[in-house]
Amino acid sequence: MSGVKKVKIKDFSVGEDKPVLLAGPCVIEDDGKTAFQTVEKLKEITKELDIPYVFKASYDKANRTSLESYRGPGIESGLRILAKIREEFEVPVVTDVHTPEEARIAAEVVDILQIPAFLCRQTDLLVAAAKTNKVVNIKKGQFLAPQQIEQAALKVKSSGNSRVLITERGVSFGYGNLVSDMRAVPIIQNLGYPVIFDATHSVQLPGGAGHASSGQREFVPVLAKAAIAAGADGIFMEVHPDPQNALSDGANMVPLNQVYDLLSVCKEIFSIIRL
Repeated sequence: MSGVKKVKIKDFSVGEDKPVLLAGPCVIEDDGKTAFQTVEKLKEITKELDIPYVFKASYDKANRTSLESYRGPGIESGLRILAKIREEFEVPVVTDVHTPEEARIAAEVVDILQIPAFLCRQTDLLVAAAKTNKVVNIKKGQFLAPQQIEQAALKVKSSGNSRVLITERGVSFGYGNLVSDMRAVPIIQNLGYPVIFDATHSVQLPGGAGHASSGQREFVPVLAKAAIAAGADGIFMEVHPDPQNALSDGANMVPLNQVYDLLSVCKEIFSIIRL
């Protein structure tokens, strides 16, 4: 851990003495009503637990399994909602970007630009994100070994931006399944980057429902606690008041009413291993 560069986000840093939470609905839906409901409760929970919090939601899910699947409100409407959340709740915001142009536009609103796992090797996207001088959270592709993500991070650093986070989200394991190797946490940290563990996409079953991905949310607490025990600097998880009726990734999102109990255990584990 001594070699991990701390990454500052507003009034806290990832890689210090508190676990960080990146959380919110998978995608903005119903004109932002669910997003507002979720951020309000998550801010309340994280304030009580004294955990730094970043709100997450996507304005566009560009890699849905089916052309018919809901993608989101789009960049213009979506960023307007994210800007309102950022201002009203005074929380930093992270969202996915898919093209260099999106990176430049989203950087005017959000604090962290997230590079989707499927796009983690896209040079032009990484360079454009770097040049915004925003924090860049690179989700490690499920097709990469942990040490291979270093080249993606170096594309950002070599473009003049050292504010890089790496999010681990499991590795492809056969057809339609992922497995999380907790060795990835120290391996990536030894490269010098704080590690966020994506506890919800790691339980995804890609394409498991045929027309859409499926998931096994019952394993989210197991993996989240294991990742913190392995030394992760924070947890990423998608949260929804009613996952069964969510418009994207409902099968692996955490119900909002279960977040407090999980985070309180994760914080306790974090405090023990960081002694």
